[in-house]
Amino acid sequence: MYREIFYENLYKSNLEFFNDYKKEFSKVLDSGWFILGNNVKKFEEEFSDYCGSKYCAGLASGLDALSIALQILNFQKGSEIIVPSNTYIATVLSIINNGLIPVLVEPDIKTYNIDTAKIEEKITLKTKAIMVVHLYGKCCEMDKIMEIARAKNLKVIEDCAQAHGASFDGKKAGTFGEFGAYSFYPTKNLGALGDAGALITDSEGFYIKSKILRNYGSNIKYINDLVGVNSRLDEMQAAFLRVKLKHISKITEHKRKLAKIYFENLNDFYVKPVVDDRFYDVYHIYNIRTKKRDRLKTYLLENKIYTEIHYPIPPNRQVAMKGFIDDQITPVAQEIHDTTLSLPISYGNSEEEVFRVCEMMNKFASKQ
Repeated sequence: MYREIFYENLYKSNLEFFNDYKKEFSKVLDSGWFILGNNVKKFEEEFSDYCGSKYCAGLASGLDALSIALQILNFQKGSEIIVPSNTYIATVLSIINNGLIPVLVEPDIKTYNIDTAKIEEKITLKTKAIMVVHLYGKCCEMDKIMEIARAKNLKVIEDCAQAHGASFDGKKAGTFGEFGAYSFYPTKNLGALGDAGALITDSEGFYIKSKILRNYGSNIKYINDLVGVNSRLDEMQAAFLRVKLKHISKITEHKRKLAKIYFENLNDFYVKPVVDDRFYDVYHIYNIRTKKRDRLKTYLLENKIYTEIHYPIPPNRQVAMKGFIDDQITPVAQEIHDTTLSLPISYGNSEEEVFRVCEMMNKFASKQ
């Protein structure tokens, strides 16, 4: 009898780090220092080194990282920000919450990232920035995006929530534009044990401002020079992230190995991710597409295989977006959202499990 194959089992994914987690937990507990201490400082240094950026500010979430980046750039209210139409809603929320206007650009149906050929037609005199999203663990075509940004005098903010360690032409996600915004939500390749995020940049001025903004707009206790927020990376989460960061290459290689099994064994009935030597993909998500997605998901569940949909509803069709972007038409994003299915590819999944997923999916395909 087959055992269940979970899409993600956070206990199993973190199990080998438990002893180190417990040691670090005890150290933080014994120190009596829980906010903006040595672990945050060290993690910021270590993560910026890993990414290849000069500076890193630890924050409370990936959404806060995007929001603070826009706050620092201080665009006039009502300015337009280019953003992909099939991103997670957090990307769009960061724009709206800053009083700015999201302008949706459709993705490339092959890569699911923003279609660089469609960006310029959406640029107006009000456009101030391009907010790219490195979706599923694949970088966008950053050479073309940076070329457009330079020609049109636009800022670039990178949403790297799913792209820890991903690179394009040997350069890591988050290091092309003004900012790289990261989430360390527990399911990420580099996941904390709670909410956490970070902002990386090569600008010392932006770095200093991000640290002030995350702490109520204060650099010196009880002196507030800016209108800030409370968005500090927790000292305990920073300690856990420091443990995991030491193993991020191993985590990534495991996920790439599982992806290779899917590539080599899945029936061509399914549309698989594209592979290109210019991209180093980290497979936060391994998605396939099929017009029979819902039937496939049910079939796999009946065989004790759990999957996810990233994402079932595009941002412009969310109720919360009524009056913001619901009038923007996005048929390519809709096609992706209607047909995509995310397969188990966690650090906690084994090669044996992925071979079984392939077997069951191929059985399904043979019956169609």
